[in-house]
Amino acid sequence: MLSQLVAKRTLQSSVRQFSTARVALGTDSPNANNDAFSEREKAQENVYVKKHEAEQLKALREKLQQQKESINKLEDEINNIKK
Repeated sequence: MLSQLVAKRTLQSSVRQFSTARVALGTDSPNANNDAFSEREKAQENVYVKKHEAEQLKALREKLQQQKESINKLEDEINNIKK
């Protein structure tokens, strides 16, 4: 009987010490560090993607400029032939 009272009191005291406020806030959750890591990883991926897209855009602009120059040369040749 005494062991049952001790076990019951131990169970009650451990239940009383548990706080749902920390779990709800996520401050002591084991995933808090993982969330920060995943946010940082996502930010780094976004930076990489933006940099890659900027490089692609730069290459396309250069190619467009070359095409414009080629068109201008062809138009000049056509104008020279017409004269």
